[in-house]
Amino acid sequence: MGKIHRQYSPTFKAKVALEAIKEEETVIELASRYGVKRWKKTATDGMIELFKDGRQKGVGEKEKNLFIEELYREIGQLKVELDWLKKKSGFVSEGESFVYRPSK
Repeated sequence: MGKIHRQYSPTFKAKVALEAIKEEETVIELASRYGVKRWKKTATDGMIELFKDGRQKGVGEKEKNLFIEELYREIGQLKVELDWLKKKSGFVSEGESFVYRPSK
């Protein structure tokens, strides 16, 4: 039968990763005690993100907000165009469905 994949809480993972970083025990000893092995690398790689310049984080956030604004602007434009087409084609919205009413 195959191995059972265990799931650990983030708190437990952080505890084991910190022990590995302290290097009071070898990674092999920690792996045999806890049954895990790659959290030290994950923790050290993740630490880089913690110490990045805050101004760099804001740049990505600003770009994201500009993109969202652009999408909302495009949605608004498409709604206006759709309403215009409905009006010109004679389709009228009644609740969830559309009814064709030819113009007189």
